[in-house]
Amino acid sequence: MPGAIYAEGLVKTFGDVRALDGVDLDVPEGTVLGLLGPNGAGKTTAVRVLTTLLRPDSGKAVVAGIDVLKHPNEVRRSIGLSGQFAAVDEYLTGRENLRMVGRLYQMNAREAKARADELLERFNLSEAADRTAKTYSGGMRRRLDLAAALVVSPPVMFMDEPTTGLDPRNRQQLWSIIQELVAGGTTLLLTTQYLEEADHLAHDICVVDHGRVIARGTSDQLKARTGGERVEVVVHEREQIDPARAVLAAFAKSGESGASGESGAGAVTVEEHTRKLTVPVTGGAKLLAEVIRELDTRGVEIDDIGLRRPTLDDVFISLTGHAAEDSAAESDDPANSKSAAKSAKSTKEARK
Repeated sequence: MPGAIYAEGLVKTFGDVRALDGVDLDVPEGTVLGLLGPNGAGKTTAVRVLTTLLRPDSGKAVVAGIDVLKHPNEVRRSIGLSGQFAAVDEYLTGRENLRMVGRLYQMNAREAKARADELLERFNLSEAADRTAKTYSGGMRRRLDLAAALVVSPPVMFMDEPTTGLDPRNRQQLWSIIQELVAGGTTLLLTTQYLEEADHLAHDICVVDHGRVIARGTSDQLKARTGGERVEVVVHEREQIDPARAVLAAFAKSGESGASGESGAGAVTVEEHTRKLTVPVTGGAKLLAEVIRELDTRGVEIDDIGLRRPTLDDVFISLTGHAAEDSAAESDDPANSKSAAKSAKSTKEARK
């Protein structure tokens, strides 16, 4: 049975650019899907198709059990959208912004007022409620935008890079709010360029590149694909690199071997200038203790040793060829090449 967000074979082109090239997604109810990819991969285009702001050239999409193409107005009443740019009216106060959204959702005046007050309190904006939004900091605008997306407590939320540009404190606050929403049963599709954000929030992750899903799974599953664990050792003196290499080669992950045929020899990488040696292993902390004992037996003095596991950054680089934030200043995809004002306008349209 399809999840709360389901897409099959989504295709969207802009001239010669194929922004989506057969994207499939399935997000179970009450979970978070992290959509990762380089800038230009098609993440924002996917969000705009699923939120009815763009019509795909082909493919199928169902959100909250509603066909996106056949019943777009019903979909809009069932979702919340927080885009890359805060979609708030800077000439209205925070309170007026939230009341306006409530009225757009056909709440009566009393309901809209009560919901606005509730959200202002929840997002720590009560003290600034009667100030115009143009006086808000970036973090405050972001919180107000998310509050506006939650006016009708939608069962499905879309967040397109919601914490981009926020300082660590405001990012942590938004993470806490997102976790509360999901704990309450909300289904969330989250695009982000922050790998630690996906690691922290997402139950499952899809990596997209050039409009295609190139990998999917849990954070642990994707990390396992990258090569698993490795032991890193920093020896005290350069003269100890060779004996340390011999020790580590004996613990190299099964199947790793050097050109010379010596088991494990080619698996050990050495950075001469930092005196660091690295070897892929399996066995966890127990193996690390064995490595330490063997180095001590051989008289190898070390400055540092540790068992490292791959990060989502490692996953991202191995799959796409570069880090997630290498092109942070570039547009995410052709659908997002317009100004921030147009993005904000589109987000307001999704809430109507």
